[in-house]
Amino acid sequence: MIKKIVFLIFTFVLILTACSSNGSSSATNENATLAPVPTEYAGFTNPLGSDAASQGAAVFHTNCEPCHGPQGRGDGPAGQALDPKPRDLAKLQATAGDDFLFWRIREGKPGTSMVAWKGILTDDQIWQAISFIRTLKE
Repeated sequence: MIKKIVFLIFTFVLILTACSSNGSSSATNENATLAPVPTEYAGFTNPLGSDAASQGAAVFHTNCEPCHGPQGRGDGPAGQALDPKPRDLAKLQATAGDDFLFWRIREGKPGTSMVAWKGILTDDQIWQAISFIRTLKE
């Protein structure tokens, strides 16, 4: 029974990975211009102070690190099998506004393995994660 469950999980992950590919390479992903932020998110700024970064570190390490890696470079163990590769958040945070980061984390990105965290993380947890992401260095 356990072997069947493991097999089903493995098969699901394999199919999910294959279906999420949009044919773009990680180099293209890194050099792409940022998508425009939808109007319902445009202008959002992080309501939490920089002290939220410590709480955000815990959120990040639990939820983001498997794909994005401990320093947000897109080199996490789960991210190795993904196409396109996860974004380098250390680079992204230098150019993306709070509104973009909040929108992308909350809603995910179709055509990639970036899931929507809405309903999984609270808005405060997303803002905490953004506070942590802002501490990542290029």
